[in-house]
Amino acid sequence: MPVFDNRKLFDKEKVEKSLNSTVWGTPPEVFDPINNEFRFTIDVCAIAENSKCKRFFSPEENGLKQDWSNEVCWCNPPYGNEVPKWCKKALSESKRGATTVLLIPCKTNTNWWHELVIPFSEVRFLRGRVKFIQNGIQSTQALPWPLAFVIYRPKQNDEPTLF
Repeated sequence: MPVFDNRKLFDKEKVEKSLNSTVWGTPPEVFDPINNEFRFTIDVCAIAENSKCKRFFSPEENGLKQDWSNEVCWCNPPYGNEVPKWCKKALSESKRGATTVLLIPCKTNTNWWHELVIPFSEVRFLRGRVKFIQNGIQSTQALPWPLAFVIYRPKQNDEPTLF
């Protein structure tokens, strides 16, 4: 008898359908508490329909190519191969005075997590599974993987963060 019944873990068809879109908004119950702490000045990866700040960089503006220095940045990037680029950009901008909070999947088994996240950021794991917003409607299907807030604070050098 198998230990896991994959049919009960998640609906494969719904997950595959949700992965076809990378445009998912952060629900207020996830964003509001972290915003109350940080008071974000700009959303560096958004569209008008899901931006969490008055100021934001759209896909056309490409937040990866913009200056974030001295900003307090919110970043919920598309979950895929681009996530390490956003972590690298946040780390780079921390040396220019930016504070950045990213909401990203916990990929603790990857090289980029060990090279860009663990040594240089504060990690806060989210409890439970998040149901994101698409087209103004909160999904009924939660993500099947864990998420974390990854926080890069202003730094003057390449020294790892020690806690």
